[in-house]
Amino acid sequence: MRPLQLKARTHAYLDKRLTGSSMDYRKVIALFIPILIDQAFIVGLNLVNTAMISSSGVAAVGAVSTVDSLNIFLINVFVAVATGGTVVVAQYKGSGNDSMISKAAAGTVASVALLSLGIGLLVAALHAPVLQVLFGRASADVLDHARVYLVGSCASYLGIGVVQAVCGAMRGIGRSRVSLILSLIMNLLYVALNFIFINALDMGVLGMTIAVNIARYTAAACALFYILRIDTSLRLRLVQLVRVPWDMLKKIMTIGVPFAAEQMFFNGGKMLTQVFIVSMGTYALAANAISGTIAMVYQIPAGAMSLTIVTVVGQCIGGRNVGDARKFIKSFIWLSSCSFVVMTAILMPLFHPLVSLFHPPADIVDDIFWLTLINAIAQIPLWSISFILPAGLRAAGDARFTSIASMLSMWLFRIVLGYVLGITLGFGIIGVWLAMNCEWGVRGILFLKRFRGDRWYAKKLI
Repeated sequence: MRPLQLKARTHAYLDKRLTGSSMDYRKVIALFIPILIDQAFIVGLNLVNTAMISSSGVAAVGAVSTVDSLNIFLINVFVAVATGGTVVVAQYKGSGNDSMISKAAAGTVASVALLSLGIGLLVAALHAPVLQVLFGRASADVLDHARVYLVGSCASYLGIGVVQAVCGAMRGIGRSRVSLILSLIMNLLYVALNFIFINALDMGVLGMTIAVNIARYTAAACALFYILRIDTSLRLRLVQLVRVPWDMLKKIMTIGVPFAAEQMFFNGGKMLTQVFIVSMGTYALAANAISGTIAMVYQIPAGAMSLTIVTVVGQCIGGRNVGDARKFIKSFIWLSSCSFVVMTAILMPLFHPLVSLFHPPADIVDDIFWLTLINAIAQIPLWSISFILPAGLRAAGDARFTSIASMLSMWLFRIVLGYVLGITLGFGIIGVWLAMNCEWGVRGILFLKRFRGDRWYAKKLI
């Protein structure tokens, strides 16, 4: 096929799948590409960080991985509120109400900053009982590493909260390049400092903790400087960021609170499965950490789509164009599933070079391979309906249903089935991961049924 013919067919396909009266495919791609690059850097740098800390031993990997499961659980609470801000900002953008866009952006930053600070202080004060619940009978060296990393992580929550709030507001108005730049500043600095503190100065987990605080607060300072001094469209002032506008907070929390509750129950369930895995031993803990990091590489394009669709659908619903919203959701689901086919074809042949970055003990390489293979296959039909679809429904204002469905499927299927397969029937960590894949399917079916009706766009947010 000639280049001109290929180009014409590509444009025709994109026009068919990703163009509506609300926006065309060029705008969608302009939103998606910076988010894709951002996700690639985040996942890639997470992979590098896990590989670097692996040089400090299996105990350090297990401690960091388990505490990070709690970090993800807590950070996702205020990321959920930031997502509520993204939806509100996007809907005001779609409706053309510029003055309310500024108020929504200010409300997002103020509320997320306050929430992240409170969570960080609370967990730091209760770190001893939290570690007891997380690690139970884990070895003393794992507990020592975990204590340092948990308290240090709590100190950084305010920084990452401010960054996420600003990024959420910027994505809502379609400026995903800003969130990309802030993410690059934070994550590249994090990796560079990790290299210095872990590899050069041999500070191990303590060095990783210092690095994450410096990186997150540097990015937070840059984020605040951008919205207060550089961005001219929002016209925000510092006083707006330290005063919570309760009327706007109510709109943000309409999306944010159900999503935050979902994230708490969802990630709480993941932490409970982590407790199952801790009981299987340090090697199982390390296999889970490495496999989870590799799985995130497969999810880079699809994860970027799940963030992009919030802005796209939010603006469609803000402009009262349900037809476009439905079309974009369908297109994103198919494109996300296709991305998993491509990523599996590229990455499975590279398994051994990829896993060698983590220097795993030879005893767990086979387990990591099977976890990666099973998960790679399951993601193709199941991940998109389980994650892309609810992101679109939530952007339309259907936060309560998506949250309740996610919580119920998590606890009734992943937790119970994970315990039965992993512990009772003795399948170990592979059983826990199989239960996770099954839960994706159950949740996806619930969301597909919801999407086929008309209740998901009935609630008016603005």
